[in-house]
Amino acid sequence: MKNTLTVIMAFVAILAANGQTKNQVKVNADGNQIEVSFYSPTIVRVQKCPEGKTMPITQSEVVTMQPREDFKVTVKESGASVRMNSAELTVTIDKRTGLVQFAALGKSLLKEKSITFEERQNGSDKGRYVVSHTYQLDKDEAIYGLGTVQDGKLNRRGLSKLVEQNNLEDFQNVIQSIKGWGIFWDNYSRSHFEDNAQGMTFRAEVGDCADYYFMYGKNADGVNACMRQLSGDVPMFPLWTFGYWQCRERYKSSQELLEVVDTYRKLGVPLDGIIQDWQYWGSNYLWNAMDFIGETFVDGPQMIRRVHEQNAHIMISIWASFGPQTQQFRKLQEKGLLFDFETWPQSGLSHIWPPRMDYPSGVKVYDAFSPVARQIYWDHLKTLFDYDMDAWWMDSTDPDFFNPCDETYDQKGSMGSWRSVRNLFPLATVKGIYGNQRKVSEQKRVFIMTRSAFAGQQHYGSGLWSGDVASTWDMLRKQVPAGLNYTMTGCPNFNTDIGGFFCSAYNTKGSGSAPKNLQYQELYVRWMQYGLFCPVFRSHGADAPREIYQFGKKGEPIYDAIEQTIQLRYRLLPYIYSTAWQVTSNNESYLRALHYDFASDRRTWDCADEFMFGRSILATPVLDPQYTEEKILKEDAYSGWDKKNIEQENGKNTIDWTIEKKATKYLPKGASWYDFWSEQRYAGGKEVTIPTRIDHAAMFVKAGSILPLAPVMQYAEEKKWDNLDIIVYPGANGTFTLYEDEGDNYNYEKGAYATIEMTWNDRTRTITIGEVKGQFPGMLKRRKFNVRVAGTQLVKTIDYNGQQIALSFK
Repeated sequence: MKNTLTVIMAFVAILAANGQTKNQVKVNADGNQIEVSFYSPTIVRVQKCPEGKTMPITQSEVVTMQPREDFKVTVKESGASVRMNSAELTVTIDKRTGLVQFAALGKSLLKEKSITFEERQNGSDKGRYVVSHTYQLDKDEAIYGLGTVQDGKLNRRGLSKLVEQNNLEDFQNVIQSIKGWGIFWDNYSRSHFEDNAQGMTFRAEVGDCADYYFMYGKNADGVNACMRQLSGDVPMFPLWTFGYWQCRERYKSSQELLEVVDTYRKLGVPLDGIIQDWQYWGSNYLWNAMDFIGETFVDGPQMIRRVHEQNAHIMISIWASFGPQTQQFRKLQEKGLLFDFETWPQSGLSHIWPPRMDYPSGVKVYDAFSPVARQIYWDHLKTLFDYDMDAWWMDSTDPDFFNPCDETYDQKGSMGSWRSVRNLFPLATVKGIYGNQRKVSEQKRVFIMTRSAFAGQQHYGSGLWSGDVASTWDMLRKQVPAGLNYTMTGCPNFNTDIGGFFCSAYNTKGSGSAPKNLQYQELYVRWMQYGLFCPVFRSHGADAPREIYQFGKKGEPIYDAIEQTIQLRYRLLPYIYSTAWQVTSNNESYLRALHYDFASDRRTWDCADEFMFGRSILATPVLDPQYTEEKILKEDAYSGWDKKNIEQENGKNTIDWTIEKKATKYLPKGASWYDFWSEQRYAGGKEVTIPTRIDHAAMFVKAGSILPLAPVMQYAEEKKWDNLDIIVYPGANGTFTLYEDEGDNYNYEKGAYATIEMTWNDRTRTITIGEVKGQFPGMLKRRKFNVRVAGTQLVKTIDYNGQQIALSFK
């Protein structure tokens, strides 16, 4: 009954056994039931539904955490409110309105403003609700996360967005604030997010209640940690996943794929992974058959073996849909586990574009919400796994959903209407592979790349790529904040198609000629230099091949720039893999928006073109053309370009890529910074103008950092880390923990790994290499560390046998 109150205090009674209170309060107010439950001192679940309805008790598909019982919550009731206090957080429930507010140390964090339940009157969700929840934010409060919105902005204030998984944008329903709080809305339906003068609103098209988790992490790292505590940690990817990956849409035969691997090895260009995209199964009517039955791939198992013989790994494309002639389709159809809506591919004729709709493909999306369907999926995927396939490229996990209407959204699946679970699909299908692969083998870590992601997906061996992005400078710029915001939903593994997926506009000299186009060459190199700082470093796209030798040959500036970037990636592997361990063990992130570490510098709150890569490296990629121009032109249209760049070569215009340019970058306040290439030191809190070159990824290193660098290698496991360069960047004290394990398998979960802590004392100019802690099969017993202080040339070599040793640079 509206404006009536029932406070059920049974959950507040003192427990005689341990003298503590249970951590839940139930209130009826303003026509709604409210349940507030502390899961930990910093995580609170809030559920609301209309009076007269039963509060749903179904298990969350995302949240794996059970409420802790090892802490105390005190509950006090006054005339106007019920107040719950943990050691970290205060939650106040208004007894008249039922609205909830959150505070810490007397400082207001977030307030609910309103909630409405609008009963649905028709369709398969009749009797359920459209749920709208509005919160009150501070006027200048920055918020982040939600998903990979491709708008080029970091701060989500002022955003109005349909929240529905698609090719280019994915949503996790997680928002976090510069004030150190976060929210996860545990709703899976198509929704709408809006922030305006009236408040921040999440409006779900279907729900039985409002159900969200409030997290107080104090900072961005802390909110991510809370989200992973709720939904699962981040398992380690294998070491080889952090090397360079080559792909195109698509290798049309096993021979073509193997020639790429062979050519990289002959050229001496590092490579760890090759990806086989779609249609190795043959016809569209056999779509996603999960076997090498296409005429040009009948030797698929031998292809995999030959890739492995070249010390490379292979990933293969799999989809969330099946053609009508596949075994999977027939089994799923018999059990009613296929959705009936239009998806990709639309036509059964794969060689004709646009699609011939008079030859429909009959391809259908499977019901990934069904455990039976997920098992059928895995049972057939295991054919490829038994061939020794290394990794999975899960395409169209949004999934593709063409010409939607109310009738298609009303379709029922294993968990309800398609509308009600629309955004959960990518998590459901990834879960099925991760769980099944771990059941059959602990020797190969699960590595999944998926085109779509929902909250919690970090726990299931998967990383997101940003879809079929266009090959433009504008789209390159948009990838930076998209990846940062995705990371701020608790999911750390993000990458993009280096060079953009669609590059046909640059094919000015014929089909596939983009790598010879000067404009595309500059874009590709700069995109690769951004990709250098992504967890997965991968080139892919349609319309033109992207292998390094398509861009020229060794000794030519563009080829050399690409090769140097790949080589730098391999030099950084000890840093990257050690950062991966921090992601797994300490809930850190690879891609760190600047306010993670410099929140007191307000300029970092909206910085969408720079970020920290781990704790030490400031990535400042060049995101604008310096040698060509942004507007895509015909090859001979140079009128707007800097004439100083243009030369004549064999009667044709070309560019002098060796000319040095300049770029202005912002260095966050609170640290001093070293240009990675020149090692010149700069003070933070200001813009600096630096020289740039086509073959240099613009980057800085924070003072106080200790940066380990490996020798250049042809693949990630070619050389042991027995002769590392250690560069110390003075100006502050610092530490770095070097992490090592077997490189693959899950033995690290059982403690089979080792760490070495390195410490720099800036006052005494002494580095201390600590005692090795832990062990694993095959670990090094002795090694050399070649230590140098940035800005100097002196190198001191340490013969390290696992015991602590100090080295002075006074």
